[in-house]
Amino acid sequence: MAVSFAHLPVLADPVLESFAGLPGQPEGAGEGPGLLLDCTLGGGGHSALLLAAHPQLRLIGLDRDPSARAAAAQRLAPFGDRAVIQAANFADFTPPAPLVGVLADLGVSSPQLDEPTRGFSFRAPGPLDMRMDPDGGETAADLIDRLEESALADLIHGYGEERLSRRIARRLVAERPWAGSGRTTADLAYSVAGCFPPKARHGRIHPATRTFQALRIAVNDELGALDRLLAEAPGWLVPGGLLALISFHSLEDRRVKTAFLSDPRLERLTRKPLMASEEEEQANPRSRSAKLRVARRVA
Repeated sequence: MAVSFAHLPVLADPVLESFAGLPGQPEGAGEGPGLLLDCTLGGGGHSALLLAAHPQLRLIGLDRDPSARAAAAQRLAPFGDRAVIQAANFADFTPPAPLVGVLADLGVSSPQLDEPTRGFSFRAPGPLDMRMDPDGGETAADLIDRLEESALADLIHGYGEERLSRRIARRLVAERPWAGSGRTTADLAYSVAGCFPPKARHGRIHPATRTFQALRIAVNDELGALDRLLAEAPGWLVPGGLLALISFHSLEDRRVKTAFLSDPRLERLTRKPLMASEEEEQANPRSRSAKLRVARRVA
């Protein structure tokens, strides 16, 4: 349901401030208003703010999640044909025209985490799914059942930075099959937590958090998609065009930082990432880990 995507766009003020300097089309070029790409449309929060702040702007919003697209369609309806929504993975997308800006809010959205049937969280029992696109691809349960123990351990270590990855992989393989077993995200979290010493099971972060992150990243090929975006997006931008990415964990942020430093097509505008204010953290606790980096396409 669209209403499930009613949430606050993270880092709203820093995003608006960063995009205040969007380039316009050359005078007399007759090319029409500038075109912005929102790679991760979600409920349309960032897109609505940017369209309202830039009346000359047109926007293409991408999302794999049909619930997100339905919610965004409602939120962006007042902007009419200035906003076009497409069912697409940004890793496979090529824009139809040069862009004045590209925005990506990476990772899983709050409404997806809050919906148990999507399987992203263990706060409430749900199926072991974790797919951004619920209509296709391999589920988390299928992935656990398919991988060899060593490959599963490497995945949990590499994508979750989990030091007990081998112990966890051994436990999950021993408890196969997961797919079709009726076991839930809560069962998976319980199995992972059992791999930790008793004193480590009640820390600030649940012991299954890093394993869930790793499985979600793998199921959705999130880092592969990000690498393709970082390689392709600078080429989509007009001179002076902006590329802005919001990341939520170090694996993403390191990639963005490295790309902005090493790509000769880009000039980084944020030496350090922009982060949430204390007021935003209090209003939206999930903003605490958000980091925004911005770069400009050089001529």
